[in-house]
Amino acid sequence: MIARREIVLNYAILIAFAAIALYPVFGVVVTALGAPGEPSGFHVPSTLHFENFRTAWTEGHFGRYLRSSAIVAVSVVAVSTFFSIMSGYAFGLMRFRGATVLFYVFLLGLMVPEEAMIVPLYFDLRDLGLTDTYWALIMPQIAMSVAFGSFWMRAFFASTPRSLVEAARIDGASSWTTLWRVLVPFGRPAVLTMMVLIFMWTWNEFLLALVMVSSDNLRTAPLGLAFFQGQHTADLTLLAAGAVIVATPVVLVYVFLQRHFIRGMLTGAVKG
Repeated sequence: MIARREIVLNYAILIAFAAIALYPVFGVVVTALGAPGEPSGFHVPSTLHFENFRTAWTEGHFGRYLRSSAIVAVSVVAVSTFFSIMSGYAFGLMRFRGATVLFYVFLLGLMVPEEAMIVPLYFDLRDLGLTDTYWALIMPQIAMSVAFGSFWMRAFFASTPRSLVEAARIDGASSWTTLWRVLVPFGRPAVLTMMVLIFMWTWNEFLLALVMVSSDNLRTAPLGLAFFQGQHTADLTLLAAGAVIVATPVVLVYVFLQRHFIRGMLTGAVKG
């Protein structure tokens, strides 16, 4: 009886927090579907105006901004995942001199806030002639993502059953083969979880894009939404439609990978 009460209480708490989290999202979506110039607030309008999304897409140039965000996000995720897997494997399973010190150097990317690095980073990239290019958006985010990814994958590889590695070595597999043909397929939930997190953080990055680029063709989706807001301050329906457009790719990625994401959060990737 007590166990049943605990289960009911747990579900009640989860439902309450889910409602609190989803209520603002519901408000934004119904506002985006309201009559142009007349926001519907937090109730479903009598007539759904899907043309608001077409208007926001055209006037806000979100096609261009989404393309820039996709280029940056895909590049950062691909490169960061590759280096994070290799560094996590080295720190988690290999023993070499200076491993602990080097690992803490990697962690500096997590401990130092972005706001503290943005000004010197801007001057360094400007001296190299890289500001107002995709490189100014991609390389710093790769560095920050690899810091997190190394920490994440090290935790996973450290918790991997040693029998897998020993069996691969008995079969004559090299370290490279053991990593990519044995451990990576085994740790796919952890890898996909890391990729989803890096994608979300890269897609939502605003400060770096604001400082590093000035060309309209290079603006990412969050930065483009900020400029769109400045042009349509009074029209909340178009602003809400633009916000939904910018958030949709992240939602789709999570929806398609949610099973692996949840599994990676609850299994080896979060073990110490």
